[in-house]
Amino acid sequence: MSLQVAIIHKRFGETTVLRDLTFQVARGEVLAVLGPSGVGKSTLLRIIAGLDADFAGQLRCEGRLAMVFQEPTLMPWRSARDNLRLTTGVDATQAEAALARVGLAGKGALYPGQLSLGQQRRLSLARAYAARPDVLLLDEPFVSLDEALVEDMLSLTESVIAEQRPATVFVTHSRAEADRLATRQILLAPVSA
Repeated sequence: MSLQVAIIHKRFGETTVLRDLTFQVARGEVLAVLGPSGVGKSTLLRIIAGLDADFAGQLRCEGRLAMVFQEPTLMPWRSARDNLRLTTGVDATQAEAALARVGLAGKGALYPGQLSLGQQRRLSLARAYAARPDVLLLDEPFVSLDEALVEDMLSLTESVIAEQRPATVFVTHSRAEADRLATRQILLAPVSA
């Protein structure tokens, strides 16, 4: 099992955001996490990624992990190619191929500030896919992309998941995206007092 999550509770001060949440995701599976804003979906991904260790429970994550955040997390002083290479270990040729795969061919020398928000999101996706992770976390990766580009990125994500078979946790507000990508879904609801 690539990913096992057992959260007894996650609190921010006196407010409990997540409680009694247990699931497993095996390689090749895609778990979509749906729910209203503020219910803890992104917090869940941050816990899985090891960015938030302040919770009660247990987590087991095997292998290499990659995460695509809601907002692109790119180093503005590095080119698109170098942003991709820094965390993935791919060479320049592989980086250019990864950029081309997400529609950024010829843009490797540009800096994040020279890319549109949609292009920055595609760079973030390329970086995650190039890492060839065992566990892939996607936090609303297609938000603010136009409809045609969302279709392209959904198709790309489907093919990457089919090829690399990571255990994937995919946070989205879009039921259509969840229905298309996920092998199963969970719906988070606000925690009652």
